[in-house]
Amino acid sequence: MEYEIDQMKPEDVREVAALEAKIFSVPWSEAGFLSSLQSEDTLYLAVRKSGKLIAYCGLLQSLDEADITNVAVEESCRGCGIASRMLGRLMELGKARGIVRYTLEVRVSNASAIHVYEKLGFHSVGIRKNFYDRPKEDAMIMWTEDSF
Repeated sequence: MEYEIDQMKPEDVREVAALEAKIFSVPWSEAGFLSSLQSEDTLYLAVRKSGKLIAYCGLLQSLDEADITNVAVEESCRGCGIASRMLGRLMELGKARGIVRYTLEVRVSNASAIHVYEKLGFHSVGIRKNFYDRPKEDAMIMWTEDSF
């Protein structure tokens, strides 16, 4: 599958928010993405295939650490390695910004995402009880390196 990974631009926000609403039960809004995109502490990537947005991800940096805030891949494009490649690129760009550790939360039931994150060097360090709504579910806390 041929696709392009680039930094997200303000003009991508409408499509990003639409994909977010298709995938997540409590989606971010266009305004939320636009606000985050304008911060110097964030970095977002958008993935396009034939000009159509099919995936995106982002991070929020705090000193030498970053929280992976968003990861989404269009359902019809899953299982093709897009998430791994997109996140790998995000982490490369983060490293250039001085980031040495990454963290994220993922639904404990999302085995395919957990597998992708483990391939990228993340490991579980704990559980956040009832972190997600609709449906209510625990989150697995994952880090690329123990920071404790």
